[in-house]
Amino acid sequence: MSSILFKNGRIITPTGVFWGEVLTDGEKIREVSVQGTVSAEADQVIDLHGNYLSPGFIDIHTHGAGGADFMDMTKESMEQACTMHLSHGTTSIVPTTLTSTKDALLEFLRFFNTIELKKEGKAEILGLHLEGPYFAVSQKGAQDPKYLRNPDPEEYREALACTDRILRWSFAVELLGADEFLKVLRERHIISSLAHSDADCRQVMRAYENGISALTHFYSCMTGVVRKSAYRVAGAIEAGYLLDDLYVEVIADGCHLPAELLQLIYKIKGPDRICLVTDSMRAAGMPDGEYMLGALDGGQTCIVEDGVAKLPDRSAFAGSVATTDRLVRTMYQLTEAPLYQAVKMASLTPAKLLGIGDRKGSIAIGKDADFCVFDEEVKIERVFVRGKEAVRE
Repeated sequence: MSSILFKNGRIITPTGVFWGEVLTDGEKIREVSVQGTVSAEADQVIDLHGNYLSPGFIDIHTHGAGGADFMDMTKESMEQACTMHLSHGTTSIVPTTLTSTKDALLEFLRFFNTIELKKEGKAEILGLHLEGPYFAVSQKGAQDPKYLRNPDPEEYREALACTDRILRWSFAVELLGADEFLKVLRERHIISSLAHSDADCRQVMRAYENGISALTHFYSCMTGVVRKSAYRVAGAIEAGYLLDDLYVEVIADGCHLPAELLQLIYKIKGPDRICLVTDSMRAAGMPDGEYMLGALDGGQTCIVEDGVAKLPDRSAFAGSVATTDRLVRTMYQLTEAPLYQAVKMASLTPAKLLGIGDRKGSIAIGKDADFCVFDEEVKIERVFVRGKEAVRE
């Protein structure tokens, strides 16, 4: 693979934005020069014409896009969803499941084992995020309540034996059997996250001491302050603020969280613990209308309108239709976060949560040459994956 010199652009780094040049060598970044020029020749020169050169975005929570859901369980739907996200700057992706039966979960895991994780010019699939099925019915959101259950050792051990591609598992930490489940995940070095949970602040703190790393879609389907026998009791949201090292996923689509909450989260958690995620369903990148949340066979019907997906009775959101460029743009416009920090929340911070910050997430020597080029409005112009320009469809 040839070398590429990117010049005449604004390079987004974890510490700021600088005019400079970047040189790739095959799949890796060879040299970065801020406010200067690189020292070596290149096979190809790309003039950025003053646009931004950003690290490629990393989406650690997405269910689909472009009319396809990952749980459709076809290689075509997997590529279709990844391609749509790639066109919006996502160069690394973690497909996410919805709750389902045990048989459907195992079938999906066996299917996922057949997927080629790296393809030239395509978004890299980093691994799998299991969302459920161990959730509190009271916090079901758009999850189908008939599939929700307590952690079953026989079930989750069979799932873990089925594949070594599980990166994350989101569940309700207060359920019967959750402590043992958390222990098993920790032993397997699988990232554990709280989601769809009735846990109060103290229960979250206990789970944090035992290994949970993140709160899935912060504020959505989790507890805040409530009264119990006249006394106020803090919830999972407050735990997210109190525990400095706990990561929080933020769906910054401008719908799930208003500007005031985005500002509060940024002010308290900061860019080093906020992971921007789409939590997108199949309608991401598609026109408004009626879509199926989850697999075409057995999923739930939802309605896309006003820039978000909703259950038919409009009682709850049903995932988002966001793409990562929209997240960065929204976080940048609605908070006081400078652009480089908004980008960090969609690149280096999720990379660090996944434990891959040494090879992805920022423009630095030796890291994968994953880039997106965008303008002042964070409109994606070009995308590169491991040194190869992606064909945007």
